[in-house]
Amino acid sequence: MKTFLLSAALFASAFLLLARQSAMISVYAATLPKVVLHAESLGPRAIEQRTGEMVTRDYAQAWQDFATCVDANRTDLLNDLFTGEAKTRLTRLIADQRKAGLRTHYEDHGHEVKAVFYSPDGGEMRLEDTAQVEMQVFDAQKMIYSSTSPRKYLVLMTPGADRWYVRSLESVGNDAF
Repeated sequence: MKTFLLSAALFASAFLLLARQSAMISVYAATLPKVVLHAESLGPRAIEQRTGEMVTRDYAQAWQDFATCVDANRTDLLNDLFTGEAKTRLTRLIADQRKAGLRTHYEDHGHEVKAVFYSPDGGEMRLEDTAQVEMQVFDAQKMIYSSTSPRKYLVLMTPGADRWYVRSLESVGNDAF
């Protein structure tokens, strides 16, 4: 069971992204992870400055929420930035960790996100995230696993009335992009 949870924790290390046209957008807020969005070759639609800023901000907030939830093993701390399959998987991960007596601590050192697709109708954005995340898995108070290697994620974000949501967050191999 703990092997499954460790795999799930590695998968879960995946929630943050950004976007922008012919430059990059960064979020450096003191409490949020650093997220830099690259959208120079984005298609089929270019991204507007404000949209890039919102995607970057919401992706950074999603990663912060993710880290808080898996560290405390509390789904009630999960804000609404995760939806669909991403929210289902995160909720299941937290329940499995709690059941096994584990918790995962993330120290987020930043994300380089590349926007690779922005639908013509503005209804979805696909991102590739290279995250610098330190992960520690604890059994009660004893650390049983630690990793500081970069992790890659494929992310699907969709817009809402006033924010962008992480709909899918998939951990992929380091040679994926």
